[in-house]
Amino acid sequence: MMRRVANIAVLLVAAFLCYGMQTTTPHYADLTAPIPVYGKIQDTILTRTFDIAVDKVVFARTLKFDQFGKQNLLTSGGVWAIVTARLDAADRSAMVAAATWQGPDRLNYRTSERASSAAGALPIALDPGVPGRTRLVFEILPSQVSGATLLVSGKLAGPLDSEARIALGSVATQPNGLPEGVTETYELGDTF
Repeated sequence: MMRRVANIAVLLVAAFLCYGMQTTTPHYADLTAPIPVYGKIQDTILTRTFDIAVDKVVFARTLKFDQFGKQNLLTSGGVWAIVTARLDAADRSAMVAAATWQGPDRLNYRTSERASSAAGALPIALDPGVPGRTRLVFEILPSQVSGATLLVSGKLAGPLDSEARIALGSVATQPNGLPEGVTETYELGDTF
């Protein structure tokens, strides 16, 4: 009888230890997640392969651009967020392959494919000593404007690579929920 109680006790201790190890050990996705490099607007964030500095963020209801000699308008049920940034390769040729707008509710928005032909699509190739500028366009909900973070990385899936996480700050909102200073139409021209 004593041996049976001891076996049950050893089994319960082993089950408790296994459960404890399972709940306290980091998941594989956490171990291989991108390595964040934090900053804010106007800061130059130095990642492992590229440097980025966000100059400004503009919000618009409609995008206007020329394509093949024809003028196009893109409307949105939400709002367009246009991010202008400076890029440079750190010490060798690099790529910027992914950009994500992460709202305060942790909703993620990739760069808009609808506006990619006008704004320039990712990936962007960078060479050292040749600074570049880019315009990243996101189609987002107005509730995801204030307190957002811009995530920029050199790879689409960046395990064990650095990722710039740029705090975009708070934005005042109008009574209708749109951000303060939203323009009705933003023209995506060649100038930044």
